[in-house]
Amino acid sequence: MKEELAHFNECREAIRENIKTYEQKVQAGKQETEDLFAAVASGDVELYNQLIVSKDMLFHNENVLRKNRAALDKPYFGRVDYRECDSGQEEKLYIGKNGVTRNRTEVLVVDWRAPVSTIYYENELGDGSYFVPEVGEIKVNLDLKRTFDVADGKLLGYYDNDAVATDELLVKYLSQNKDVVLGDIISTIQKEQNEIIRETPYCDVIVQGVAGSGKTTVAMHRISYILYNYEKKFLPSEFCIIGGNDMLLHYITSGLPELDVHDVEQKRMDLFFRDLLKKEHKKEFVKLFGKKQDEEKKIVPVPAQDAYKSKVEFILALEQALAERKACLIPVEDIRDEKLGVVLSKESIADTLRENPDFSVLQLQKLLNERLQKRIAFLMTEEENAEKKKAVKARYKGYFKMEKPETDILKIYEEFLAEYQSGERLLPETGKYHVYDLAALTLIWKRITAKKMTDEYGQIIIDEAQDFGTAVYYVLKQVLTGCYFTIMGDVSQNINYETGMNGWEEVREQVFTGERTRFHILAKSYRNTIEISEYAGKILEKASFGAYKITPVIRHGREVEFHRAKGKLPEKIKSLTGEIADRGYDTTAVICRNEIEAEMVRGWLGQEEEGEDFEKGVMVLPIQLTKGLEFDAVILMNPSGEAYRETEADAKLLYVAVTRALHELHVVYEEELSTLFQSAC
Repeated sequence: MKEELAHFNECREAIRENIKTYEQKVQAGKQETEDLFAAVASGDVELYNQLIVSKDMLFHNENVLRKNRAALDKPYFGRVDYRECDSGQEEKLYIGKNGVTRNRTEVLVVDWRAPVSTIYYENELGDGSYFVPEVGEIKVNLDLKRTFDVADGKLLGYYDNDAVATDELLVKYLSQNKDVVLGDIISTIQKEQNEIIRETPYCDVIVQGVAGSGKTTVAMHRISYILYNYEKKFLPSEFCIIGGNDMLLHYITSGLPELDVHDVEQKRMDLFFRDLLKKEHKKEFVKLFGKKQDEEKKIVPVPAQDAYKSKVEFILALEQALAERKACLIPVEDIRDEKLGVVLSKESIADTLRENPDFSVLQLQKLLNERLQKRIAFLMTEEENAEKKKAVKARYKGYFKMEKPETDILKIYEEFLAEYQSGERLLPETGKYHVYDLAALTLIWKRITAKKMTDEYGQIIIDEAQDFGTAVYYVLKQVLTGCYFTIMGDVSQNINYETGMNGWEEVREQVFTGERTRFHILAKSYRNTIEISEYAGKILEKASFGAYKITPVIRHGREVEFHRAKGKLPEKIKSLTGEIADRGYDTTAVICRNEIEAEMVRGWLGQEEEGEDFEKGVMVLPIQLTKGLEFDAVILMNPSGEAYRETEADAKLLYVAVTRALHELHVVYEEELSTLFQSAC
């Protein structure tokens, strides 16, 4: 312990020196950048490149300063002593949330994302290995694995080697409030989580994780890991995080800067499709949504009668219809000229279609027209005069083309819907296009009218993936052909029962097939106490027939409390929120069945409608908006039999509500509890 204390203090002193150095560099860099900007603005354009370099250097120095400041109170959390088997070289490495160097060369703390850190997360004592991208596997013999207990700049102690010690530290962290838990998560990443984080970026990853298993945390750390280890292959701008609502997106991305991740895009699923369509179909876009830009903020719900549009059968039927349309627009038959004979053979046309399977009809027509012109030039001899050659070329110019009605994606969609539903269903009203309409229109655009390939994205991360049907994933996979996907979800938490996913089989069999797909299961829940998990587990039996059971971390807390408040619901909820705050918890959610009920409760508490950001204090939310979020305490508002029927769909909603709570769960009800809850009691 004496040696560790000495090293700890030495490391903190080096970090203090780094902070001083980089504070000076940042101050000087800001002044230099301001001076250069003023000079360029006044007309000295020759200094523009120097300004760009200065801004980049300033950003780098600010980032290093931020890392050192963040590392001062907790420089590291782990240590590994090992010997490389091939070289015999011995190493002693300290691992932390932020990599720290002294004099730019001496590594004091290894960044958790570095390949060698895998030894800490996954290896037991003895023979092991870690993988270095583009190098391969490095075999090692691990002599020591040590986990440190650090708080407020003090080394409190350490645990050596075993998983039990790591779990003990994990439980200690989980017992604290939500902010502390998130801050310490890197030091307690579990082996099964680490395997997903460090999975190769050149594959599609699907993760089924129970509530509280760390799915979102794993996804965000995976982004950080890929950008750190594959910076020459993927840029931050090539990443896009997709979710179902704005509050969830803001919540899950708020911690990215702390993970050294910047400039990553985030979009709601419906807006992702809208933006793809908007680029090339601006007129149709107005027909779809009207002229008001603020309409984009609204999520259009899926009507019950449109649930069929979320199914793979629907999207595959559309795919078949588009293939038939393509065959009509590009017939595979010889193109003959009276004098030249076969100008372009059916074999050549078939080869073009086969060699470019991802091209739209428009792209294929352009390519075939170019080949047609080249064939004419080849077939006409040099002796023939230029005017004659020009005339023949003009005759075949634009041979392959589509008339305007054939490029109208709304008209194509309407024709398909009329045929699919025997003429019963036509297009929705303007502004009523939901995510599955948009997915279908995006597939039509991709197959028929797209002018170029969609290549701006390299990595797509989807959170709460179970809330979307297979049709969405089919379209994403077809449109983003060069992209890799990380898909995180829990089919037991599907709140869109009729349109979302209640199992992974279909999406794995119809969309993400082949060797490049990895499927992982996270069964251990780190969020809830044992007391809360027991109730959640019983409800889960009804929600998914026990398909994916919870394995809770052994952490005890308050018993789940039931409060019958007949005629006094407002008073009880007010008093409970006050009591929870007095116990030192920062985040409390009053979870209601729907927005109407939530609005009523906000009135009791004197609150306004919730915004798009996750906030400390008391939030009053309908269940739909709590997906993916977690709170220190949850007050479940009146889970009556009328609100939650004994169906799998309602059991999933109740399961979501219950599993939002880290430490305390209070059930406040008027008369009788739902039978779903009674069976869990």
